[in-house]
Amino acid sequence: MECFHIDESGYTGFDLLNAEQRFQGATAVAISDEDAAQLIQAHFPKLQAPELKYHALARRPGYRQPLLDLQRAVLSQHKCVTYVCDKRFLLILMFLDYAVEPFYYERGEDFYKDGQNYALASLLYTVGPTLLGKAAFDDLLVAFQRAVKAKTPQALDALVNAARKLNWPELPEALGPIALGSPECLSAIATPGVSTDAAMVVLQSLITRMEVMAAGPYRVEHDQSKNLLTYHELLQRYIDHQDEVEFRQTQIAGIRFPLKLSSVTQVDSKTSPAVQIADVMIGAAIEAANGLTGLRPPLLDPQTVMSLYADDQFIHLVPSINFDEQKQFREGAQAAEMIDYFARHFGAKTS
Repeated sequence: MECFHIDESGYTGFDLLNAEQRFQGATAVAISDEDAAQLIQAHFPKLQAPELKYHALARRPGYRQPLLDLQRAVLSQHKCVTYVCDKRFLLILMFLDYAVEPFYYERGEDFYKDGQNYALASLLYTVGPTLLGKAAFDDLLVAFQRAVKAKTPQALDALVNAARKLNWPELPEALGPIALGSPECLSAIATPGVSTDAAMVVLQSLITRMEVMAAGPYRVEHDQSKNLLTYHELLQRYIDHQDEVEFRQTQIAGIRFPLKLSSVTQVDSKTSPAVQIADVMIGAAIEAANGLTGLRPPLLDPQTVMSLYADDQFIHLVPSINFDEQKQFREGAQAAEMIDYFARHFGAKTS
């Protein structure tokens, strides 16, 4: 049975504002441990380390070209998908999911129609700090994170107060509901299971591609790290869900249950060359994102890394103010129906 090996990077749980880890992502690659070991031996014949780790290798100038060559070989010879998201943008999308959308839902309006939520999130991301004041806007996002995590009356009051301190009438469509203390929105934030943890968003994106790439039933193996425990539990819940249902997300993405995915297993990365390959792929992609946005000097040239990927091998969630393009890309998407379904069966919305 075909097996995809997964590794992640940038996971910070509920905290999506971690300044040191702006991006989160994961890679899934369909490669056997035998083929992965051969690739590692071919590109790193003198490697003495017990396992292949991207960051350890990239710090050594002599290993940088082999790292690029390894990625090129993987992407040209094996099924592979990498997902990277800007966590601050994702948090703003979640803010709209819980602190805005319920207000419109109660009034019979489809807040998600043709990707309106993505357009509004991009606008907030781009102009929010300037229009509303960077410190005050950051305070709002921090208060939202805390309210979702704590779910106490005090945390909810602090969120409302943070919104009221902003010049919220400048963007009433996005900030009015929470500034006015919408009971629908406060109830959504306080709902058990609602979280700002991005694991479900990352996994859903990988699954949409793995389901397309896999010819038939397939399985997943991933590292035993603490971070991936959340991924493991979610994957098992997806596998166990046997209802027949299908949703269209964008022009090129959708998801159908039951999944072709049949099992998920944790393995020790030290004994899995295939998981080590996934570590290299996601490590390089996250570093490229940091380099392209000027957050830190990259060790590998970001443009070169990204040029290795075909369009259907890389998924990204970043703001875009090309609103016409975004509307066309998400036109006719079943976002509202899908979000309701996932909230009902998996306990959370998916952005």
